[in-house]
Amino acid sequence: MNYLTYTYLLTPLHTGASTQSGNLLGIAREAQTELPYIPSSSLRGKIRAILESIPSIKAEAGTFFGERIKDGNQPTEGEVWFADATLLLFPVASFSHQFLWITCPLWLSRWNRWLRNDELEKLIQQWRSQLQQPDKKAISSASGKQVYLQGAILNEAEIGKIDSHSWDCFKQIPDGNSILDLKQKLAILSDQDCAALVETGLQREVRIALQEDEKVVFGGSFRSEEAIPSETILFFPWGMKPDKDENKTQNVRDLLVKILNDRLQFGGLEGLGRGWTENKTVKIHINKE
Repeated sequence: MNYLTYTYLLTPLHTGASTQSGNLLGIAREAQTELPYIPSSSLRGKIRAILESIPSIKAEAGTFFGERIKDGNQPTEGEVWFADATLLLFPVASFSHQFLWITCPLWLSRWNRWLRNDELEKLIQQWRSQLQQPDKKAISSASGKQVYLQGAILNEAEIGKIDSHSWDCFKQIPDGNSILDLKQKLAILSDQDCAALVETGLQREVRIALQEDEKVVFGGSFRSEEAIPSETILFFPWGMKPDKDENKTQNVRDLLVKILNDRLQFGGLEGLGRGWTENKTVKIHINKE
């Protein structure tokens, strides 16, 4: 059985990078696009920790995820797989609309690799074709003579309209407690423009260490931390392999689907409230040929 989970960020999320550049504590990024993402190892590790924390199913969870090397025993293959969580909708500041969600043909095509929705595929091709026209900078549901995206200004003539029948493709995405309003605040941009706005739209905070007795920076200690902002929506596919021993891991399987339809906390800086997410999981079909 295979699934697709939508992850709506209720708070900013920091996924630790493998390297640190100077005083910048960066986030995990894709090698080919440099877009932020949540590594599948982070997803798998968090979910495994939750399931193994339940005493009644701890042994079952170990079998389901695969036993680690312990007491000279060899590791075993697990019965579940997870892919990376990648961007689907990203919020950017807007002087005209407070903020808008942006997406692009690249993100939508990645999404539809798993959905295999013929209607969505036609829409993506249509939007990609429109964005290749020199007089069109965006396709948007936002109304007004001008639409602001960060520091960019789009005039009404440069914006194509989203057809009303397009919204069925987005109906399964969680709405962040009714905050998500794509019919008024969605902008589809070129892949390049989306990447540029993501880079400027990441949340960055400077942290310093103060001396104990006075408000003076301790030894010049400071760092800048990046995070994916709240209201971002990502998605990740995952699936379960057939049970090796009939019904031996059924309790974990049932609970896993329930967990991935609830709120979870991913990434680092949990003590600062980072990484709280609202999740919704739907079944998908994967052709194994």
